[in-house]
Amino acid sequence: MRRALLAICVAVPLLQVSPTAARAAPPPGCTDPAQAAAFFDEMLPPRLDRFHVPGAVVAVTGRDATVFAKGYGAADVAGAVPFDPERSLVRIASITKLFTWEAVRREAAAGRLDLDADVNTYLRGFSVPATYPQPVTLRALMNHTAGFEDRFVGVGARTAGDVEPLQTYLAEHMPARIRPPGEISAYSNYGAALAGHVVARVSGEPYDRYVQTHILDPLHMTHTTAAEPVPAALAGDLARSYDSDVVPPAAIPFTFDRMPPDGSISATAADMAVYARSQLAAPPARSFAADTVLGGYAGGFMERFRNGHRVLMHDGSWEGFQSVLILVPGCDLGLFLSTNGTGGIEAVGEVIDAFFDRFTPAAPVREPAGAATWPVQLTRSAPAAGFYQPARHAESTVEKLTTLLGSLRLRVDAGGAVHFKGRTWLRQPDGTFTAEDGRDHLVFLTGSGGRRYAATDGPAYELLDRAETLPFNLLVLLAFTVVALTALANLWRRRTGTSARWRWSRALAAGACLTGLVFLVGLAAEVLFNPGAFLHGVPAGFTLLLALPLLVLAAWAFAVAGTVTAWRASGARAVAKVHQVALLAGMLPLVWFVWQWNLIGWRYP
Repeated sequence: MRRALLAICVAVPLLQVSPTAARAAPPPGCTDPAQAAAFFDEMLPPRLDRFHVPGAVVAVTGRDATVFAKGYGAADVAGAVPFDPERSLVRIASITKLFTWEAVRREAAAGRLDLDADVNTYLRGFSVPATYPQPVTLRALMNHTAGFEDRFVGVGARTAGDVEPLQTYLAEHMPARIRPPGEISAYSNYGAALAGHVVARVSGEPYDRYVQTHILDPLHMTHTTAAEPVPAALAGDLARSYDSDVVPPAAIPFTFDRMPPDGSISATAADMAVYARSQLAAPPARSFAADTVLGGYAGGFMERFRNGHRVLMHDGSWEGFQSVLILVPGCDLGLFLSTNGTGGIEAVGEVIDAFFDRFTPAAPVREPAGAATWPVQLTRSAPAAGFYQPARHAESTVEKLTTLLGSLRLRVDAGGAVHFKGRTWLRQPDGTFTAEDGRDHLVFLTGSGGRRYAATDGPAYELLDRAETLPFNLLVLLAFTVVALTALANLWRRRTGTSARWRWSRALAAGACLTGLVFLVGLAAEVLFNPGAFLHGVPAGFTLLLALPLLVLAAWAFAVAGTVTAWRASGARAVAKVHQVALLAGMLPLVWFVWQWNLIGWRYP
C-alpha cells in the first residue's frame, strides 16, 4: 500500500499535492453512518445471492474515523463463520502494491534510493537488459511504464516449498522489454515485485518484515500481514475464497504468490480503513498519464475522475477474492470492499457505481489533478480502425497466444463516432473522444516505432497488425484444415505401382497434416477449458502437446525431401501428385501459425 501515518512527513516531498486541489466541504451524507449502513444493507445481499458469492466485507471511512464497517454472508462456509470486519482477513492481492510503493518512497526519502536512477544500480546477481537507451527506473516501475511484457504462467505456487527466493525468481523469469520506459502504462506484476526486491536489498530486511516494521506497526494495523503463509496468530481468522461459478461454490486452496511484493498481503476491512485514512491525509499528485485529458497514476494509485471528483483507487484479485480500495480526497471519503467468490466482480460492479452516485454527487467543477511533471512521450493521432490488444500483453513466450482471444475490435462510423469496448465514443473539439455517458475518455496516440494506441482513462490498447488479428488467423487455420482433412483419403486409398519413397512421402505428408489437426484441437482445449492450470506453471499435458509441432515440422520436411527426390520415378498419377503438392503447401499456414504464436519449442516464461 502507501504511506504509513508516521512516514507522511518524509513522503510528501516526493509526491507533492497540488495547491489548487483544495478540499471542498464533503457533500451531505458523505460520511453518515446510518446512510452508509442503509445503502450496503440494501445493495449487497441480493447481489451476492445472484452471483453465488458466499460473502463480503466493507468499510467506509472519513478522514478522521471509520464511518461504517460490516460483514455480509460467510467468511468460511463449511465452518459457518460469518464475515467480521474486525477479524476476518481477506487476501487483498494487487492492492499490496501500494505498500510496495510506500516502501520505495520511504527508502528514497532516507537517501538509499533514487527514483530516477537506473534500477540496475540496486541489483546484484542479475540485471535488466539494455534493450532501449532509456533505463528502467523505480519511478517507471511505480507508474507501470517500464515497458515489460506481461507474464501470468506460473505466478502462483501450491506450497511454501514451491516458492524460491524472490531474487532467484526475478532473475530466472524476467519479462522481455517490449517498449521504451515512460511511453504508456501497462500494468506489471513483475515491475512491482522488482521494486519490492530493491527495497529488501537496500534496507537489508525481507519484504514482509519491512512492511510489518515500517508500515503496519506504526499504523497499528494489527490484523494485517505481508507474510505467506499467514502467521499462526492470524491464520485462524483468514477467510476462505470460493469458485462461485460452480454450484455449490467450491473452496479454493491457499495459493502462494511467487512475487510477494505484488500481492501477498492479507488484511481486515477495519485495518484497510485505517490505511485509507493515512492516505486521505496527504493524497499524492498525478505522476503519469499518457495524455493530459486522461486518467493515470498517482504514486501507484490509479487516478480517475467520477462525478467531477478525483478518485484514487486500486483493485486486487487472487484466488477467489475480489477487492477494491477507493479514495475520494475531495469528500474525505474512503471505501474498502472485498468479496470471497469469483463472481465478486459482477456482484459489486453495480454497487460501486451506485456508491459513487449516492455518496459523491456531482461536483460543480472537476477537481484539478495537479501540474503535469512527467514527460508525455506520445503524440495525438487520428482514429485507426482495427483490432486492439491491451498494452499489457506478452510477445516473447507462448503467452502471446492470449492476444487472439483478448483483442477488441474498434470501428469508426461515417459520422466520426468511435465504437469500442461495447460503447460509443463521441469526438470532442480537441480531437479526443468521450463516452456517451461522459464517464471515460479515449485518445488515439502514436508512440515509438509507429506503435498506435487507443488510450482510455483506464487501460491503454495497442493496434494489432492484420496478421495478429483473430479473423486473419481463423482464415489461416481454416485454409490448413480444409487441405488437411483431404489427407484422410490417404488412410484407405490403395497405392499400387508407386515407389516406396513416394509412398513414404505421401504417408509423412498425410501424417503431418493429421497430427497438425490433433495439435490444434488440443491447443483449443487447453486455452479455452483449462486456463486456470497455468497459474501454477505449465501443465504437463501442454508440454507434451508442444512436442507435436516439432513432429509435424520434421515429418513435413522429410515429406518435402522425399517428394522432390521421388517425383520423376514415383509412378504416381497426376491427381496424386497434385494432391501431394497441395498437402505440402497446405502445411505452410500451420507452420506460419505456430511460428507466429511462439509454439515451436517450449518458449515458456
